Amino acid sequence: MAGTFIDPAPSPLALLLLGREADSSSERGVECPGDLPPASDPDLIERAKRAKETLGERVFILGHHYQRDEVIQFADVTGDSFKLAQKAAAKPQAEFIVFCGVHFMAESADILTGENQQVILPDLAAGCSMADMAEITQVEQCWADLTEAGVAGVTIPITYMNSTAAIKAFTGRNGGSICTSSNAQRSLEWAFQQGEKVLFLPDQHLGRNTAVRDLGLSLEDCVVYNPNRPLGGLTKEQIQNAKVILWKGHCSVHGRFTPDCVDSVREKVPGITVIVHPECTYEVVEKADQVGSTEKIIAAIESAPPGSAWAIGTELNLVKRLALAHPDKEIVYLDKTVCFCSTMNRIDLPHLVWSLEQLATGNVVNQIKVDPETSHWARVALDRMLALPGLSATVD
Repeated sequence: MAGTFIDPAPSPLALLLLGREADSSSERGVECPGDLPPASDPDLIERAKRAKETLGERVFILGHHYQRDEVIQFADVTGDSFKLAQKAAAKPQAEFIVFCGVHFMAESADILTGENQQVILPDLAAGCSMADMAEITQVEQCWADLTEAGVAGVTIPITYMNSTAAIKAFTGRNGGSICTSSNAQRSLEWAFQQGEKVLFLPDQHLGRNTAVRDLGLSLEDCVVYNPNRPLGGLTKEQIQNAKVILWKGHCSVHGRFTPDCVDSVREKVPGITVIVHPECTYEVVEKADQVGSTEKIIAAIESAPPGSAWAIGTELNLVKRLALAHPDKEIVYLDKTVCFCSTMNRIDLPHLVWSLEQLATGNVVNQIKVDPETSHWARVALDRMLALPGLSATVD
């Protein structure tokens, strides 16, 4: 079983490993088709190589961990979103930054890179459902509600990296900071040193897990603000009494993992270690053995002893890649249903080839450009994060 992630023998564990079951009731915009997307035309590989060679040092390709292998093979560097943006900023000689990720990641790269660099997103449809759950006018209305409740002056906004540039800028203008999944605890600790409350957006699960599990707050200290309801569906008293106001947002992929998934994998694989991303629900994180960012998950698998068994609760492309890279370990996908990130997978080889070939002929396509005002305030929020004590210059 170990190392045979693709087309293993049809045993119950193999079905769990590949997540063969489809789910017709999955959230709109999230594809769970029962299999991974097919590989693209092999001829495209040669075209991609030729275009990249033509561009030479003028192009720098970033590949997020959740990208499919056919795209990752052309990445000059792989990693999480902010790490990739930093890598691009450290490559000033590259005229074109081709970001194989999603829209908010390309925005962050544009904010951090120089005026001489142009950030390209191969498919403009590659968005992020979580980031889209917090629209700037909704967040401004939330802030107005907090002002009406008399608490905006003592509330510090903390915004997850998985957010639009407009939301990052809102955070910068209002004295807040950005966080990643690996430094959320430090960011919240800083926020409570600055004020009495935190507005955490857009992922309620990362905010709740950090506040309760890492900072020792109670579930009752947290309330969820629903932007589609008056006053967020809360009373003024609830807002005034809360320590953490969570935005009603989530990751459509990590939100699929359930406590039953954890129970099921433990039953099928005795002694297995369950590790999940903190974007999973509080109930799932409580049942897991370990919780951590994408980089932490990768590090845990790489340092695990041979023969160990792991169930991973994060995006399927990464889990598959880890399983194939570590044949001496038994690596299982936590859910029985295939659910890769559909928007991330819109960056496929045809789109990458098209963008590279266009750039090679002098035609700049799909450039992501953040306006100067938004970029300034978003950068303020990002710099606050980087200035937090105990953080290194590189944050995953």
